[in-house]
Amino acid sequence: MIRAFGIIAALVCLLSAAQARAEIYELPPEGYDVIGAVSTVVARHEDTLVDIARRHGLGYQDIVRANPGVNIWLPGEGTEVVLPTQYVLPPGPRTGIVLNLAEYRLYYYPEAADGETAYVMTYPISIGRMDWETPLGNTTVISKVKNPSWYVPQSVLAEHAAEGRPLPRIVPPGPQNPLGKYAMRLGLPGYLIHGTNRPAGVGMRVTHGCVRMFPEDIEFLFGKIDLQTPVRIINEPVKMGWVGDELVMEVHPVLESPPEPEESSVEEVSGDPLAGLPEFRDPLSYVTAQFIATTAERAGQLDWNLAEELLERSDGIPVTVGEGIKNAATSAAFE
Repeated sequence: MIRAFGIIAALVCLLSAAQARAEIYELPPEGYDVIGAVSTVVARHEDTLVDIARRHGLGYQDIVRANPGVNIWLPGEGTEVVLPTQYVLPPGPRTGIVLNLAEYRLYYYPEAADGETAYVMTYPISIGRMDWETPLGNTTVISKVKNPSWYVPQSVLAEHAAEGRPLPRIVPPGPQNPLGKYAMRLGLPGYLIHGTNRPAGVGMRVTHGCVRMFPEDIEFLFGKIDLQTPVRIINEPVKMGWVGDELVMEVHPVLESPPEPEESSVEEVSGDPLAGLPEFRDPLSYVTAQFIATTAERAGQLDWNLAEELLERSDGIPVTVGEGIKNAATSAAFE
């Protein structure tokens, strides 16, 4: 079983004594890259998997992938439901906001003052559908609005008109506004992190490129995120990290992308071990990239057969797939 840092039940600096949120974790020390723990609950007669997911800080894809064979809308009273509330932290700097599209998940690292405990918050998100993809890259939060009006983009107006569902040019605040009660505008023109009036869709690929959150999650974060907070948007279906001497891997399905025009060129991404390869990769190449990055400063060996099994499952549950090597020079894995 993977050892990891668990849920923080009380946060003096971030929460009042009457509050506690399951999505807030103490950042683990150096050499530990996993937070949370997998657990189970028993479904009630009135539950759906979507209901259970929301109560435990999970989205649609999270709960469905972790519970194959369980009926989404009628799991049945007494059914044991797996809660995949354990996460390998995303690769890269642990600062600001990180959106991992393949994982349908947001991570926020509040800046901790010297001597204070550092935390990470994590929440499920919805992302852009295949024909309205959420872009990758680095940006910042440039504005925040409570009770926003939705100024409908011309492309969305045209789409709805063609489907016989015309929209007004401006949708005022209220229950019909798909932005919900809170919105944070990104430096990428036209893209927001916002709430929703359709929370059942959180954890799906259903938006016009924006990032949606549960209403209670965006409300909680809204007052804590400052303007100019950095935002890093990545697409990493495979995450790998350390828990002591254990090498741990978490796998999600690779997002499908629309075909690129023939004249398009591939831009190399600095620091990416597979930079220069086509945008769509075989899933095993993601494992290779993450293994190279994770063992760059600390030698390790990987059970490739187990890694392939996890790729087949792609259930988002971290599993130990290898271990550290004290003397890499004598290991066949590094010959």
